[in-house]
Amino acid sequence: MDRPLEEALGLIAGRTGLAEILSDGPHNLFRSEVVCHSFDLRYTVHAPVADINIASENEHLRRAAIRVIADLTGICDRIGAERLVVHPGHIWGEEMRGSAQAALDRSLEDLAAVQQEVNVRFAVENMGAWEVCFFREPGFLDRLADLGLGFALDVGHAHTNGNLEEFLERGGAIHVHLHDNCGNRDDHLACGEGKIDFWRVIAALPRNVTMIVEPTRFNQFEKSLEHLKHYSSFPISRSTAARNPRNAPETSGPSEPG
Repeated sequence: MDRPLEEALGLIAGRTGLAEILSDGPHNLFRSEVVCHSFDLRYTVHAPVADINIASENEHLRRAAIRVIADLTGICDRIGAERLVVHPGHIWGEEMRGSAQAALDRSLEDLAAVQQEVNVRFAVENMGAWEVCFFREPGFLDRLADLGLGFALDVGHAHTNGNLEEFLERGGAIHVHLHDNCGNRDDHLACGEGKIDFWRVIAALPRNVTMIVEPTRFNQFEKSLEHLKHYSSFPISRSTAARNPRNAPETSGPSEPG
């Protein structure tokens, strides 16, 4: 997030046609929506990750998180965003898991109700190997399907949990975050720098899925695009973008990996 959103989008616009914007920090779309209309780009949006927890057992905070996400859908529809990625929340201690799970269930029902009123599709993201996080296993997909909510597959997160193959076999992703690691840490490496089999990943994905590249540095974004060109079925010109998780100048505003 070391560059203004306008500069970041300008860098990406010459390399790909789809940008994911992390609506947080200096790339907060509640302040910067107008910038998006200056570029001939397709968009996906990632909901804020700072100060947001849809599994908060504090009902006031949980409702506030849902209000922020619901308000963000209005911006998404105005800029034509195709997906709105949402984290499934986390717990602050194992003793709170039951109440946090109940809170998450209420939030998913709230998001399902919002989904009926907007054009952008919610895509709930699977999380990495952090025990405090919900949605680390494919079994969670059943709950999303029951509510008509979309699924964002983060291949790096699934790889660190050792269940990427199971996620690919289950299918159902409408949005994908592409980055690499060696299986022991969520490094957000360039595609091809770790041990993920991207031949298998790309072959398993439906043609209409939106995909973004999510490494930690801008040069890794370009390296990822070059690596993915080897896959003839990969729609690189239409549906690949970068979301800079830390300090790279890219379309989704640099921030922590998500």
